[in-house]
Amino acid sequence: MVSLRFSIGQTVTPPNTIEIVPYQSKYAREVSELFHICVHNIKHERYPPPLLDAWSQAPRSAKHWHLRLSRSQAWIILVTDATSFTKICVGFINVETDFHHRGDIDSLYIHPDWQRQGLGELAYCHLESWARLQGYSSLSVDASYLSKGLFTKMGFTQVQRSYQQKLGQVLPSFYMIKKC
Repeated sequence: MVSLRFSIGQTVTPPNTIEIVPYQSKYAREVSELFHICVHNIKHERYPPPLLDAWSQAPRSAKHWHLRLSRSQAWIILVTDATSFTKICVGFINVETDFHHRGDIDSLYIHPDWQRQGLGELAYCHLESWARLQGYSSLSVDASYLSKGLFTKMGFTQVQRSYQQKLGQVLPSFYMIKKC
């Protein structure tokens, strides 16, 4: 264990470091597993088990995620463990770039063990900064019940309710927009 000594008898473990890096194919398997873990760790009355199973029956192939993230602008959130110095993929975010001067946020997932620590906000701020540099006039998202609060906090406004049908289940969401 790496420790720093500040005064007699006091030891402090250095904090984990957080990086947001552009997506690379080497992260595809981790993203696939992370997505599935995130979905199946949802504990919310609006997301019963059959709905979670429709959302993610099993981890999708690395190829699926690589193709999906390669067609967009995507970033991976890495945490370097302070004791082992290993980098762990704890989240990802991506924005579809096929729309003229408007980006549609496709995914934002943070591992359950790392949620509520500001990583979603950090990832979003990174994406928004990139979008402004690209000259995007607005960003949109279909936010879940779980992410709606984050996007509201970040300045998004709900336009309408939206729904996606998958394997006989209806996944509700909120279509939201923010001007850049």
